[in-house]
Amino acid sequence: MSTYKEIRGLKVRDYTTNPDNPIEGQLWYNKTDQVARYRIPNVVSSWRTTNSLNTARDGLISGLGIQTAALAVGGSQTIANTEQYNGTSFSEVNDLNTGRKNGAGTGTTTAALASGGDTGPTGSGGHGVTTVESWNGSSWTAGTAINTARNGLAGVGPSTASLVFGGYDNPDYNTQTEFWNGSSWTELNDLNTKRSGLGGSGIYTAALGFGGSGPGNKANTESFNGTSWTEVNDLNSARGSGAATTSGTQSSALYFMGYTSTHVALTEEWDGSSWTEVNDLNTARYLGQGCGTATAGLAYGGYSTTTVASAEEWTTGNSVGAWSSGGNLNTARFGAAGFGIQTAALMAGGQAPPISGVVESYNGTSYSEVADITARRLAGAAGTTTAGLVFGGANPSTTGKTETESWNGSAWTEVADLNNGRSALGGDGTQTSAIGAGGRPGNVAHSETWNGSAWTETNNLNQARHALALAGADSTAAIAFGGFEGPSDYTNDTGKTESWNGSSWTEVNDLNTARGFLAGAGASYTDSISFTGRTDGGTYLSVTELWNGVSWLETTDPPAVKANIGGTGTAAAGLVSGGNPGPSNTTEEWSGTSNTDKTISTD
Repeated sequence: MSTYKEIRGLKVRDYTTNPDNPIEGQLWYNKTDQVARYRIPNVVSSWRTTNSLNTARDGLISGLGIQTAALAVGGSQTIANTEQYNGTSFSEVNDLNTGRKNGAGTGTTTAALASGGDTGPTGSGGHGVTTVESWNGSSWTAGTAINTARNGLAGVGPSTASLVFGGYDNPDYNTQTEFWNGSSWTELNDLNTKRSGLGGSGIYTAALGFGGSGPGNKANTESFNGTSWTEVNDLNSARGSGAATTSGTQSSALYFMGYTSTHVALTEEWDGSSWTEVNDLNTARYLGQGCGTATAGLAYGGYSTTTVASAEEWTTGNSVGAWSSGGNLNTARFGAAGFGIQTAALMAGGQAPPISGVVESYNGTSYSEVADITARRLAGAAGTTTAGLVFGGANPSTTGKTETESWNGSAWTEVADLNNGRSALGGDGTQTSAIGAGGRPGNVAHSETWNGSAWTETNNLNQARHALALAGADSTAAIAFGGFEGPSDYTNDTGKTESWNGSSWTEVNDLNTARGFLAGAGASYTDSISFTGRTDGGTYLSVTELWNGVSWLETTDPPAVKANIGGTGTAAAGLVSGGNPGPSNTTEEWSGTSNTDKTISTD
């Protein structure tokens, strides 16, 4: 650690105006404003998809554990299933002895209680039970019953010091609060507001209870000090059947999903005094469950338009990027193939209309036309502005091409064809080590690798699809993501992501937003980006997601809503041009990190 004497002599450079391009962490003094400033990166908290439950269900017993070690217990149709999450996936473990739904869970994956709930079938009227079961890390055994039968109650704390509160037992909503000391249940002072389907966070001496219904949706938040409940600031959106980070604290909690007049994706964050709306879940739902903390949460299960198995992780401190306008294409078009980097890229072919072979080179500021390719749209591409490759595509749209053309920086040369003619395929890599996958006509899973002289058929994608995107380093390491899975064009949009290791494809975590006609970029299959796209209903999207090697994270959206763009670059410096609706000639540049200048008071 530095001493005062070491720091005291440090000179901070002064400026009459702020420096043009300060670096992250830079400190300076503005003489005009008479303040000191420093630069920090912008960060955001958001949800990202992870592997789903094995059994879709709603009404799970409230969350048990943390983001990387959680239990999913019971649920709809009074099932007894228990699944354990290890930070990556859910696996089936030993069931409850008594199948039930809408109970309270407290504790961890090695020591937990499942208290109360409803053992009746769906639509039976919501009669509560007093049943308690104890989990020892491998199996459930009968425990001491709670004093008041109920379902829809909340619970917080460890298995040896659990607090349960609220709930419902037809026809009455409940305020009762009970404390488990490891050997018996004791009734404590009641909640101020009757309700069920509420969320809870903290421990028994410092707890929060919030939201719920009783009847009607509630926004009430109450704070418990070990003895009594006190009303504090309400949620922004009244709702019941939401979920919470049950391992949160009294000063840091998260409440998400729920039911207002419909199922919602709303997420709110508690800072110890008030609630703030933050980024929504990717899937709107209610009667799901959650666990973890306000900085590392987990949401799983619930009911959307149907019972769902999907799970999402909440993460904080993710870098926020920024978009800016770049030089426009000379020829407006969609379906161009892009390759290169942000400051040295090519956009080849596309449809203006008509289908075009025009190629334009970008220097970081503007586009200029270079030698044309064979007219085509929806081709795959790889390489750089001095050593590139374009393959496949369509002209007309019903025909998949096999032609491959190689670029040397000034001219195109026809080289060996693809084995399978197709368009709307994904492509990535280098001029001597490339990969192409998926495509149409029809819907194919074909995967081929290029070694600089010939294409070789390899193991197919697990999911046949077209209008997908690829990103990665070369033919040995890539990811394929998005597209349309339907038997006809542009149907059944998907978020499926597959990882390529040079010999086979493996399914990994999906995009947060299913879509086709998206673009991808990345110098590494562990550090990639996806841009824009459209749904199978024809809705154009403004979406950007970053891939970290494990999951996709939503970040700053581009200003334009479009699809079928040409995209290239890296996760830190990307480029997208053209697209639909249009055809468009606009270009947007992506910077993976944006910053904020903070002021230090010198009074």
